[in-house]
Amino acid sequence: MYALLTVGTLALVLCLILTPICRFIFLKLGITDKPDNVRKVHTRPIPRIGGIPIAISYALSLGMILKFAPQSASLVVQHRDLLWSLFPAVGMVFLIGLTDDLLGMRAWHKLAAQIVAAAWAVAMGARIPLLAGHPEIDWMMYPLSVLWLVGCTNAFNLIDGMDGLASGVGLFATLTTLLAAILQENWGLALATVPLAGCLLAFLRYNFNPASIFLGDSGSLTIGFLLGCFGVIWSQKSATLLGMLAPMMAFSLPLFEVALSIGRRFLRNQPIFQPDRGHIHHLLLGRGLHPRVVALILYAACGIAAVLSLLQSSLSFHFGGSIILLFCLLALFGIRRLDYVEFRTATQYLRQGRILKMLEGEIHIENYRTSMQAATNIDEYWSAVRDACRQMEFCTLHMTIAGKSFSEHFSQGNGEPSWQFKVNLKHGDGQIILTRGGETVPPALTGFLRLLRDSIDVRALAQEIRIEEASASIAMLKSGAPRMSQAQEIEV
Repeated sequence: MYALLTVGTLALVLCLILTPICRFIFLKLGITDKPDNVRKVHTRPIPRIGGIPIAISYALSLGMILKFAPQSASLVVQHRDLLWSLFPAVGMVFLIGLTDDLLGMRAWHKLAAQIVAAAWAVAMGARIPLLAGHPEIDWMMYPLSVLWLVGCTNAFNLIDGMDGLASGVGLFATLTTLLAAILQENWGLALATVPLAGCLLAFLRYNFNPASIFLGDSGSLTIGFLLGCFGVIWSQKSATLLGMLAPMMAFSLPLFEVALSIGRRFLRNQPIFQPDRGHIHHLLLGRGLHPRVVALILYAACGIAAVLSLLQSSLSFHFGGSIILLFCLLALFGIRRLDYVEFRTATQYLRQGRILKMLEGEIHIENYRTSMQAATNIDEYWSAVRDACRQMEFCTLHMTIAGKSFSEHFSQGNGEPSWQFKVNLKHGDGQIILTRGGETVPPALTGFLRLLRDSIDVRALAQEIRIEEASASIAMLKSGAPRMSQAQEIEV
């Protein structure tokens, strides 16, 4: 315990000293984050590479305790080899963030580099336990572990959009992991976690609103990756995947941010890595709350999640299940209170069965396309169009194509006609006029009309009609009709 207090205090003091020094240097060098009046809510340029003082303070404090107190440290470090083997991967993630802060990196390049770092950490032993005694599924822990580490790394990067948010949430997650390590008497994990807690507490002094320095990617990515590794070590107390539930609950706010961001952008048909103003803190700020109030609200949410995760990790299986249920209910309540328009609209579609109707309509369209492509003459085309319009519940159908007209009235149409649609056929001179009743139109209607416009080749049908007329003329000659001259026959 003495070693824990020593290393935590040392990290706190070092970060308190180094952060303003780095802030001054970055400001002089112009390494700042400038406001853009779109996503960034600060009003003046702010130094943005706060990960440097955190990384230096963490490495120095942990290295000094291991160097100058080897006997004491050997008593508490249960995962010494694992922790030392993780440092190259952590350093790689820090360099990825630093490169992005200084030079900028493409999102896919950053993701690929993070996967490499995560794969290194997993190969060194940071693996999620799946199911003890079942080696046939052990291979699954490798991709799951990489996914967990990359997810945590980007989760803390996503929430780094407001003064003090990522550093404060990271502090809550770190303290939760530290308490869990102490309760489990996992002193190796505790020794690795406590300097990060000291660094974040000191950095929050300068990062809370109004912030004078930002974490930057070098800070947020490194914090997320470290906590992801600590979560894996925390879960190794259990011999099954259920051991990950407590770390997931402790890191729930940033993980929810990742899931919600991916879901929102998917529903909006936007690139997953495209930044926007739909994050949780943006929604709360949009309701007129002060940035400090928003930060405190999210800190409180992290505190509740921390308490529940510690209870779930400590209580028996039956009580732990109740804790998980309570956590899920609280999370659902919070997401509903945020009132995301994307999820609200998707829920309405699901309740009304509109998604199934859209899927049904698309299936019908593909069937119509197949039947129209199989048609070999104008009568078969007409039959395919008529059957399709009947199933789509149109009232009337009128088609003019290659000089021929076709009409049909459907008795099962949706009431009296209130909509009229005119489709000018794309391949040649032809037109289809449709009427339909009802107050609304089916979601697949646009696709169906586009299919009618594009799939019927009027010119090919007209050529078929001319061939049929010529064949009829020749048949008349063979049946004893008045003979034509050779020139007339060729003209026909």
